[in-house]
Amino acid sequence: MPHYMFQARYSTDAIKAMVDKPQDREVGARPLIEALGGKLHGLYFCFGKEDVVALIEAPDDKTMAACALVVGASGSMSSGATTKLMTAKEAMAAMEAAKKARGSYTPATG
Repeated sequence: MPHYMFQARYSTDAIKAMVDKPQDREVGARPLIEALGGKLHGLYFCFGKEDVVALIEAPDDKTMAACALVVGASGSMSSGATTKLMTAKEAMAAMEAAKKARGSYTPATG
C-alpha cells in the first residue's frame, strides 16, 4: 500500500481544547484511518510551521483524500497537506525508468 505524510496545523479552538483537556490525538486518528482500510504508523507533534505530522499507509490516493477530507471537515485543523511517499525501492525503480527514458527528452536550449 502507498505511504503518505499528512502535516497539519490545529485550529485555535482545537489547541484550546487540548490544553483544557490533554488528549492523545493518535487515539482519535487511528479509528478513522483504519475504518478507511489504512494503517497509522505514527502521529507526531512537532515544532515549526506544522503542529502535527502523521505517517499513514492507505490503499490508494482516493482513500487518503477521504481521510484528509474528514479531518478538514471537522474544523480541528486550520490547514493541512498530504505528501505521497515512496520507499527507497520504489525510488530506485523510478531511477531505472528515468535512465531508460533519458534519451527521449530534449531539454530547453538558449
